[in-house]
Amino acid sequence: MADIAGWLALAATCIAALMTASNLGARVTGWGFVVFTVGAGAWIVVGIATHQTQLLWSNIFLGLVDLFGIWRWLGRRARFSDAADTEQAISREQPGENLFAASGLDGMPVKGRDGAVLAYAVDAMLACSGGELSHLVIREGGVAGVGETLRRLAWRDVRVLDNALLTALDPAALSRLPVVEPA
Repeated sequence: MADIAGWLALAATCIAALMTASNLGARVTGWGFVVFTVGAGAWIVVGIATHQTQLLWSNIFLGLVDLFGIWRWLGRRARFSDAADTEQAISREQPGENLFAASGLDGMPVKGRDGAVLAYAVDAMLACSGGELSHLVIREGGVAGVGETLRRLAWRDVRVLDNALLTALDPAALSRLPVVEPA
């Protein structure tokens, strides 16, 4: 029994860690916490079966943290995400400007005039007075955060279409954008 529970705990913990670390949205993160809870339950079984009280109590605590994560990501954050999705859908049915959720900018591809992906959005910078969107911080190049260059892309040079940020820039023009140096 302890051996099976140990393998289940290992698999659940590894899968849940990948789900939450991937940051693929509220629902995936929330389900990651559900899988973490299964893993914590299996580790509790191992702790009881093998008389490892530290394993038992640490996973009772982690199970409670996982329940908080489920509430936060499948309850609260999913509700916020659903509200933003609803607002986007309503805007598409109304005449005029379509809306999109600013929270969706993170990781959104920046496509050049030929449709090729040039970079990815990192964040949006808004003016404190008035709330106008000034510019995007974008990332280009590198692998997994190593060797990436962060640049400033003026909002006036961007439009949003089909979950992508479109710009008339080409790779050479993009490389001339100001570099953002983290302090």
